[in-house]
Amino acid sequence: MTIFLSILGVIGVSASGPIMAATAAPVLAIAFWRNLLGAALMGGPALVSKRAEFAALTRAEYRRLGIAAVALALHFACFITALKLTSVAAATALVCLQVAWIALFNALLGSRPQAAVVAGLGVAFVGVVIITGFDLSLSREALLGDLLALAGGALAAVYQMAGAAARRTLSTGTYTTLCYGACALILVVLCAATGQPIVGFSPAAWAGILAVTLLAQIMGHSVFNHLLAVMSPLVVSMIILLEIPGAAILAAVFLGEQLPLGTYGGLILILVGLAVVIRGQQRRKARLSPVDPGTATAPPPGLGGR
Repeated sequence: MTIFLSILGVIGVSASGPIMAATAAPVLAIAFWRNLLGAALMGGPALVSKRAEFAALTRAEYRRLGIAAVALALHFACFITALKLTSVAAATALVCLQVAWIALFNALLGSRPQAAVVAGLGVAFVGVVIITGFDLSLSREALLGDLLALAGGALAAVYQMAGAAARRTLSTGTYTTLCYGACALILVVLCAATGQPIVGFSPAAWAGILAVTLLAQIMGHSVFNHLLAVMSPLVVSMIILLEIPGAAILAAVFLGEQLPLGTYGGLILILVGLAVVIRGQQRRKARLSPVDPGTATAPPPGLGGR
């Protein structure tokens, strides 16, 4: 089931860049609507079945939710702006460096990276470079887009780490409802502050907003938020690296962007790097947490209403 959800999540986030790049609506408005609609879609079942969980939220949980929501809002502001300034492949590659940011943040917090993690990251990043070369352009506009995508990756790392902490005690439905809702509130304030309208778009733009909500927000972000209960943020972010070839292929098919020559070779290297990291973490977990046959393990918080 975990593998199936991972594949579903990769397909969802891979669609994010191409759809948002093609959607003729203001940057912050796209982010606002995908979060507001995502909160509404996830919140309906959760509010019915998880009323006790909503009522029992602690101050620590609110703090983690707040950090995740602010990081997510700023991530969207950076990433969607980057998509308008540089290529989908370059913006996606740079924002997916969130896995490196997570490793760096963990190191700063005192968690020394394993040799397997370093090796796996190295192999995966070679694959990233082969796919895109990061497409660093000499034009001021494209360079600004690249820098914004890089900042978006750092913010995505904060979002993933705060989300992983929140998901230890919250179900997916409760967490995503509150996180997306708070993120939408932050974004509507940013829209008002920058003068970006949130209505009055063409039917095609509304179709794009609905598509990115269903595919990227629900099928992508929400699935990965669920997986944070059973995987570390580092492994989840390694899986998200598969968004790079996925987005490049979709942008080539639907937007006419040239497909990087090294897409398939880079994809293989990303998969190899991911396998090395996951295998290394499994061995470390086996060493640190030997199985006690007399101890039952509680299931992680469930998806949606469970």
